[in-house]
Amino acid sequence: MKINTAILTIIVVALMFVACDDKLGDSVALVQPTVQLVMPEGVMGEVTNERFEVKNVTTGRTAIYMSQTDLELRTGLYDISYDADVICTDTATHQPVTRHIQAFAPSVEVIGTSANITLTAYETVVNDDFVISEIFFTGTLRPNGNQYYGDDYIKIYNNTDHVLYADGLTLLESKFTTTQKYNYKPNVMDTAMTVQALYTIPGSGRDYPVQPGEELWIVDTGIDHRVANQNSFDCSHADFEWYDVSTKPSNLDVDGPTVTNLDKWYCYTLSFFVLHNRGFRAWALARIPMDKELFLADPNYYYTYRYVVVAKAGTYPMSQQAFMVPNRWIVDAVNCSVAAEYAWNVTAPALDRGWTHCGTMDHDKSRYFHSVRRKMLYLREGHPVLKDTNNSTDDFNAYCTPSEIERQGTAIDIQGTPCTSVTWDGITPKQTSR
Repeated sequence: MKINTAILTIIVVALMFVACDDKLGDSVALVQPTVQLVMPEGVMGEVTNERFEVKNVTTGRTAIYMSQTDLELRTGLYDISYDADVICTDTATHQPVTRHIQAFAPSVEVIGTSANITLTAYETVVNDDFVISEIFFTGTLRPNGNQYYGDDYIKIYNNTDHVLYADGLTLLESKFTTTQKYNYKPNVMDTAMTVQALYTIPGSGRDYPVQPGEELWIVDTGIDHRVANQNSFDCSHADFEWYDVSTKPSNLDVDGPTVTNLDKWYCYTLSFFVLHNRGFRAWALARIPMDKELFLADPNYYYTYRYVVVAKAGTYPMSQQAFMVPNRWIVDAVNCSVAAEYAWNVTAPALDRGWTHCGTMDHDKSRYFHSVRRKMLYLREGHPVLKDTNNSTDDFNAYCTPSEIERQGTAIDIQGTPCTSVTWDGITPKQTSR
């Protein structure tokens, strides 16, 4: 089909027929919906290779449809993902080029004899920068069962085929949580990520080269944690740590003497920063094209928002402020949550359409000693190529043994049972001489 405007409207004749559902013992209506596809600005051309992935929110079942005419849904609630290629004409060369678009519509309700679905598409590009390969937010437990703090970490990976420089790369944590959804106004999510922590890798531009297939290990506290907790592991050889000069004498941070500090741009806490240990936030990497002072002082990146809290005691209008980082600066983002509490993603679908997890419910005690790790697709010259589709549900292995616990052979549980296996991604076995 030929697209001549920025809005592609796909009108599908509504058809309805009756099918027998043996389990329910009655007739269930099938609806062929009307789909309106809103194209990204400047993307016009022939749409090909369409793919609809439809997930029934209630049952968890997923179906794939390769065209709009095949799309048939029963009454229910659905998450709908869309992929397609658009054959466009390059404005400079006047030659045909293929551009890829995606869209995501959560919680689409199909009811009655018809359904209207609006899919707002965005253009996707191949990421030529670092990706987050692992997030260890759960932490470990002391032998007495108490939560231990300080050994949480994030790993970032060069998934390209050339050298990348980590200088200036900023680690972000979301302000909003994936377990509590409010109608924030104005809504800026399509253009920016609202953040509460920014820590930047120092350097002048070429101080920290990372070869293809290599990663950087960024830790909370760069010390040997086994000294304080025999169930933990050694972080004294990490590449970087985030360190905070606390204003709370009773809650002082520890500066690991052998690990380079990140440049702290901003953090919400007056004591010290730790990753949310149930994983209710999103984490991201950004290339901010200005220095710290300019960014922090620029009102364009400071977000004042309003929302309403509805509780048994009443309704409470709220107003808060936070920094926001434009989506165009973000090179990777990962949303985390747990199934029993998940409410929404706190980044735009263009950054991440899914989410990953450790544990299944809030305060899940089984979450400790586990991380989320990006899936390996194949080996290239002995190094993993990791999956990166901007959908953390598909891209990550959830609830894995952390790579550092595997590498160091340290405890996998409160009893101190040593880890004896090593994997590429938490699932795929790795040959080892241990």
